Amino acid sequence: MPSSKRVPRARRNAGDIGRRYEAQAALFFEQNGYVVRARNWRAGHKEIDLVVQKGKAVVFVEVKASRTDTFGHPSEKVTHKKIQNLTQAARQYLIDEGIDEAELRFDVVTFTEGKLEHYPGAFEAAD
Repeated sequence: MPSSKRVPRARRNAGDIGRRYEAQAALFFEQNGYVVRARNWRAGHKEIDLVVQKGKAVVFVEVKASRTDTFGHPSEKVTHKKIQNLTQAARQYLIDEGIDEAELRFDVVTFTEGKLEHYPGAFEAAD
């Protein structure tokens, strides 16, 4: 009989919540004229939450959420290491998709107490 991996309930719930916020962020971009190109795109262990496009602009989006900002704003969780990982994944995405010319941008979308905040051009690509 095959064994099944059991995921702790807290992790399942966090994943479900994260996917819900990512879906809300995707809807936000669609309502603002963007096309969602990818969700949860992976390059090895690195992941891009959303890749959206509007015209020539290809935007890589990191989504962060927190119930409260007691321990800091969710945007503060986008660390230098996270930026490096996102940059590497974005480069791989461009290669895989054959995208040579585009206006690239890295955005952050946060949710605090359910309220969406969008930070276009939140950071530059890491070296």
